[in-house]
Amino acid sequence: MNYILFDGSARTALLPFTFTRPVAEIRVGILTIREKWEMHLGSTTSTITEDYLSEKHPMVELEENVMINASYLPNTTLVALIEDLKENQVIYHNDNIVAFFAKEAQEEIDFDTYEVIDFKGDVITIEQTWDIFSKNEEALQEDFDLVTAGRTSVSISKTNTVINPENIFIEEGAIVEHCILNATKGPIYVGRDAEIWEGAMVRGGLALCNNAVIKMGAKIYGATTIGPYGKVCGEVSNSVIFGYSSKGHEGYLGNSVLGEWCNIGADSNNSNLKNNYAKVKLWSYETERFEQTGLQFCGLMMGDHSKSAINTMFNTGTVVGVNVNIYAPGFPRNFVPSFSWGGASGFTTYGTKKAFETAKVMMERRNVEFTEQDAAILTHVFEETKKWRKD
Repeated sequence: MNYILFDGSARTALLPFTFTRPVAEIRVGILTIREKWEMHLGSTTSTITEDYLSEKHPMVELEENVMINASYLPNTTLVALIEDLKENQVIYHNDNIVAFFAKEAQEEIDFDTYEVIDFKGDVITIEQTWDIFSKNEEALQEDFDLVTAGRTSVSISKTNTVINPENIFIEEGAIVEHCILNATKGPIYVGRDAEIWEGAMVRGGLALCNNAVIKMGAKIYGATTIGPYGKVCGEVSNSVIFGYSSKGHEGYLGNSVLGEWCNIGADSNNSNLKNNYAKVKLWSYETERFEQTGLQFCGLMMGDHSKSAINTMFNTGTVVGVNVNIYAPGFPRNFVPSFSWGGASGFTTYGTKKAFETAKVMMERRNVEFTEQDAAILTHVFEETKKWRKD
């Protein structure tokens, strides 16, 4: 069967992260949503997404297809239902379409003619930006069980202080020496060729993906994910950092999500708790105003290619768009539109020419090419987000 992941209605609520990727490419736990589905299904998948993203993330359609809502994370029960889908059948969960069977010849789907299968089981959904960190503990445990099933970890060096070693898995090529690893509260996964430098203190759950680095003296706790080639130091709590991003120095990051190719300057901090202990509001791209999250702890949401200078301070519940460059003292406002340049005293437009030059140099340092597809996607984001920039 040919499986296609579609963005669904949650796509707008997941901005700024879905400005530059389909929902399926969001990382939560150890794996991206696409990687989870492909491991469960034993099959490759493709994507239905926004037109401007489809050249980089094309859809592959065959005569018979099963369409899957990418906001839903797979589990054994749900996957079994999906693998058994037949023509003219659709799976619903709480009035949301989870998956349906479609033929290439069908130009429009009339779900009133479909047989409805109600899925009433438990499932993790990623429908808001804060779901990425707030559900990371559960997603990380499920990924750990999936990725390590039937496999044996590389032996843990005796230079480390280890608590609950049976809940720690280290892949080939990883280097972990002279660290404290406590897997009592959650699993610790160290990916291929990743490194945890001496003196680091890790309290699981942790997903340190391939080629990522935790630097000397770091303090990591509370279901944190560091994506491929990421670099982290300082104090990090219950946060998800997508691939190729760096928080490489001292400073605090908590209850936050960073996209790809971000860089947090030395001694930068974010607040994740309001002084009055009130529930946190976040900027919503759906309603174009601040909306209640229902969370007491919520920090920084930063889109791809955004940067902050040293000693940057982020207020509780700050949303930073794509390709933002923040500098100067003081707290920037709680919503910073994409392609903005400045800080607490105000912002100007960060033009695509300068932004792309920076992106190209940063990506070349990791041996990744900044392609014409990348430029086209970011140009589209620049145009789409003009209405929120004031200069």
